Amino acid sequence: MNTEQVDIKTPEYVSLQFHAAGLGSRAAAFIIDTLILLAVNLLIFIALVFGLNASLFDYFESDIPSYLFAGVIILMFVLNWSYYFLLEYFTGGRTIGKKALGIRVIQENGHSITLLSSLIRNFLRIIDMLPVNYLVGMLMIFFHSKHKRLGDLVAGTIVVHERRGKKKKKASKLDKLIAEKGLGANQHLVEEWALKALGSKDWKLLKTYAERINSLSTDDRIVLTRKMADILFPKIGLDPESKRYDELEDMLLLLYLQMKEEWEYDL
Repeated sequence: MNTEQVDIKTPEYVSLQFHAAGLGSRAAAFIIDTLILLAVNLLIFIALVFGLNASLFDYFESDIPSYLFAGVIILMFVLNWSYYFLLEYFTGGRTIGKKALGIRVIQENGHSITLLSSLIRNFLRIIDMLPVNYLVGMLMIFFHSKHKRLGDLVAGTIVVHERRGKKKKKASKLDKLIAEKGLGANQHLVEEWALKALGSKDWKLLKTYAERINSLSTDDRIVLTRKMADILFPKIGLDPESKRYDELEDMLLLLYLQMKEEWEYDL
């Protein structure tokens, strides 16, 4: 697998190192996504046939209403185009194929892909797929130093390998607290798309809270936990009013673990 290390400087002046995804892994992810879309398109086609109460052979010989045919064509176009656009934005730069191959799309500054960037890079697939079978896109990925296609260049994005196999660090007090509570990064508090309502300021606030609670008195800990829940939870559609203090603390720590995957990097 051809990978190149890419150094990225974030707006917070933190240097990050990633491995750019090469043509092989990106092509494999694309094949998986294409097979999924083909299966969905086939199901839509079959549904149309059965909706007309016709067999497959009768379908090709019969006249169907033009508005129905146009509607199906539009539906398939929207589905095939929005699949990449929506999944990349709402699932942290991962389509199903990319997730299976362990790669994702991020901004050039190291942050998660934005709605506009996802829109631009996927709209420009129209050019990348020319003249046939994504020839332009494949050539650019192969020859570009960071394996970018035209959509990535214009949108300011890059496809990288997920960080795996991180070196073990000495457990901090916060790590021990999370372990004692039986919490883990795989226990997501909310869906990934809901986290889009939280920004860098919210992450810094939550990180400061998580790192401080062990050193606070019980009374201060309760007060701070409720304040944090009142600030953050309404933004992600959660109601803190009906929860006990210990439940709120667990939920905030789960939110910390979930946001940490997007906002904090181990260098």
